[in-house]
Amino acid sequence: MGILFRLDRMMADRKMPLNELAKRIDLTDSNLSILKTGKAKAIRVATLEALCRELKCQPGDLLEYREDEIEQL
Repeated sequence: MGILFRLDRMMADRKMPLNELAKRIDLTDSNLSILKTGKAKAIRVATLEALCRELKCQPGDLLEYREDEIEQL
């Protein structure tokens, strides 16, 4: 599993639609959707900063680490 991106949860908590957030952070709807669905392989620090600014949260609210099941055995 590794790093999970919890943008979907934070957007729902803040009642922030994808298109509005994308506009506020100057990102395309499709690129923000990739982040929201957890399909992104990387995120720029500037994008993370903009997300935190607009959602009024900390990076740790958006990112979560989970060990792989194999590592837990």
